[in-house]
Amino acid sequence: MHAIPELVGVVGGGRMGAGIAHVFLVAGCDVVVREADSGSAQAAVARIERSIRTAIERGTVTEESETVSSRLRVVTEFDGLADRDLVIEAVPESIELKADVLSAVEKSVGPACVLATNTSSLSIDTLAGALDAPHRFLGLHFFNPVPTSELIEIVNGSGTDPELSAEAVSWAIGLGKQAVSVRDSPGFATSRLGVAIALEAMRMLEEGVASAADIDTAMKLGYQHPVGPLALTDIVGLDVRLDIARHLAGALGPRFEPPGILRDLVAQGHTGRKSGRGFYEYEPKEL
Repeated sequence: MHAIPELVGVVGGGRMGAGIAHVFLVAGCDVVVREADSGSAQAAVARIERSIRTAIERGTVTEESETVSSRLRVVTEFDGLADRDLVIEAVPESIELKADVLSAVEKSVGPACVLATNTSSLSIDTLAGALDAPHRFLGLHFFNPVPTSELIEIVNGSGTDPELSAEAVSWAIGLGKQAVSVRDSPGFATSRLGVAIALEAMRMLEEGVASAADIDTAMKLGYQHPVGPLALTDIVGLDVRLDIARHLAGALGPRFEPPGILRDLVAQGHTGRKSGRGFYEYEPKEL
């Protein structure tokens, strides 16, 4: 049995944060989610409980929903994380916001608490610069949807304790997931490859090479991708992909410059499944 921290904190109860809370709750952990205000806290609870009920209906969770939810608490102050063994930051992809959150968490927890970020592309070393103890900090990049995704990308900063990195691999296994370990670099491994494919698919769509459906089908059947790059962008969020592409373009050059079709769709509010439209349109029941 692979030991997982018993007392886990998650900062941010949006889609990713709720999913992270879900997997630790199902693994038997006591989970505290910190949200900015009472309204966001109530929404986070509803999101997590809905996710747990769905898992029970699908037969992937055998406990009663009330039993799993009894291990969840949502707070609006960082002090509510004081007794945690592990705290994972899952706020939006802003380096300033994440650095501020991590600094506030570090001031609120004990010296043995591990701090992690769920960033998909931002520099671990840059974020570590906001901390007094970078040796206990690393990236735990979960994937959407977290409950059913099989992967956790462990990102090691230059100051990350190697023993902590090895321990994190054990946590991933304990959560029923596979871990890959990478060093801190722009986009890590997954975002860099995934965004490169998605951006090229968008350029092909712009150029009229093929329809979105045919581009996605080509990747699914030709390369055994479970989801095509454009449909996956709708799941991830076009706004999220746009932010990552801009970050990678600044770090790695113009090959990651976001295409006009992506910029235009985001400007129009078409951010994918969550808005009802991205590269595809979705019925409300599918959201």
